Amino acid sequence: MLACLLGLVSASAAQEDRPQITPGERKGQKKKDPGPRAVGILQMTAAGKVSLVPIAILVNGKFWDATAYKADPVPMSLDSGTIYEGEQTGSSLGLFTVGSALHRNNPTSGQPPWIGTGTWRPTGTEPPATGIKAEPAPAGIEKVDEPPRLTHDVTPKDKPPASTPPPAQPKPGGSSGSGDEPPRLSKPAQEPSSTSNQPAAPPAGSDSSKPKDSKPADSKTDSAAKIPASDSGASESGRPKLRRGRPAVSFVDEDVPGYSKPGARSADAGKDGKIVVATAAASADMKLIPAISDAAGPTPKSFVFEWLKGEEEDRRKQITDMARDQVRAYVDAKAKGNIVAKPATPARKVAASKAPLPILENVQMIAYDLWVSNQPVMVLSAQAHVPPSPSSTAQADPDLQYSVVVVAYPDIYNNLKKLYVGITDKYHLDVTPRLELIDVVDADGDGRGELLFRQTTDLGSGWVIYRATADKLWKMYDSLNPL
Repeated sequence: MLACLLGLVSASAAQEDRPQITPGERKGQKKKDPGPRAVGILQMTAAGKVSLVPIAILVNGKFWDATAYKADPVPMSLDSGTIYEGEQTGSSLGLFTVGSALHRNNPTSGQPPWIGTGTWRPTGTEPPATGIKAEPAPAGIEKVDEPPRLTHDVTPKDKPPASTPPPAQPKPGGSSGSGDEPPRLSKPAQEPSSTSNQPAAPPAGSDSSKPKDSKPADSKTDSAAKIPASDSGASESGRPKLRRGRPAVSFVDEDVPGYSKPGARSADAGKDGKIVVATAAASADMKLIPAISDAAGPTPKSFVFEWLKGEEEDRRKQITDMARDQVRAYVDAKAKGNIVAKPATPARKVAASKAPLPILENVQMIAYDLWVSNQPVMVLSAQAHVPPSPSSTAQADPDLQYSVVVVAYPDIYNNLKKLYVGITDKYHLDVTPRLELIDVVDADGDGRGELLFRQTTDLGSGWVIYRATADKLWKMYDSLNPL
């Protein structure tokens, strides 16, 4: 019995000596914060004028509104000297350096509240870097193969240098050697003492006979001391910084694309003087280019998909047929919801016939390699209208235009997998927004591409960023409805 007790005591002591491992105590390596990453839109006119519209800023894995993030009072995305890289399908087009920020006072104008001006430098037009070049030989040494020679001072020792005038010898009678001018004595300059409270001596040539009033200077010093330091945080270590640099040239904020100066009258202004500013999407000569600012982001890569010979036409036909079927289903669903009055006379039997196919106009289809896996993600944008059908009692408005956006990709069975279908009209913008594809952009810096759209709803216009997954488009950022 005693032996058993001793065995239990020794076993418990051995267990106490072992280190206790608490679940969840292991500390993993923290990921280094890459810093903020800003997404914007460059508005470029045919004349070469460029301005910047901030959209979103990614900080710690979350997107924030770039027009309001750290606006003290100017948003951080429009700090002077911030550099944005304009990209088309992921490839760099040039650099835009922010010079100043403009703000709209009318929040109901439907335009972005902030816009940045600056300089645009296309890729390939950068000035050559001129560094300091070493001289082939030190100054004073000839290039021939001769030993170095020392230079001797040729100034006579008994003659002062030419730069130092000879001291004037006083003449008897108290006159100098320069006529009747009295002699002048040069006093050595007194070194200032740290313990002395006497004011410094006036500079030579100044009129010291007139006393100077020091009150204005003292008042300026006091007033400057009372002004609080700026809390914008632009120079503080706690404020994140985007890609910064020195401005290329002087900034000019005249004729800014997408912005009208207060008090200016346009050619289409009404009698009341209200300025009519066309949106960037509606302007024919305005080009929208995505832009990224990230000090530690990845190198831009192209998301262009290269089609095989004859493959693009087949895929275009497939996605066009899909778009027509989706428009027909949309129109039929809306027609079923309408209440049709009963006819006064008995309805005649009409042979059943198929509804007419919707007519697609302004069809644009583009494919991107978003996943960098050589698999295309196709985006079709079009306008559609449905011709009248004589066999249908619930007629659709033939003049009504429908906005169509279809996003799909081919699956392993070579069939199109539908990721997103957006069909809307002017009466249903509150349900489905009208989307306009801008381009592909790597919004979060993970090396994959996201789709950037301009959206129009009943609340106004804004921007939305979608990530393409295997099943659907996942919304990453919505400027009108922040997540």
